[in-house]
Amino acid sequence: MNQDQAEGNWKQLKGKAQQKWGDLTNDDVDKMKGSRTELVGKIQEKYGKSKEEAEREVDDFFDNH
Repeated sequence: MNQDQAEGNWKQLKGKAQQKWGDLTNDDVDKMKGSRTELVGKIQEKYGKSKEEAEREVDDFFDNH
């Protein structure tokens, strides 16, 4: 899924993102609006993951939804 598709489908995907990354608040996901970069940053911040690890998780998430 490309960035434009992710942003367009974000209303549908944000609930699934919160299920996968339970530490993300409603405010966190609302502010992202499907931005891959912001999601990667929040996962790094909330879970202490490296940028590369967070990017892999986000890529897998968008590829599978």
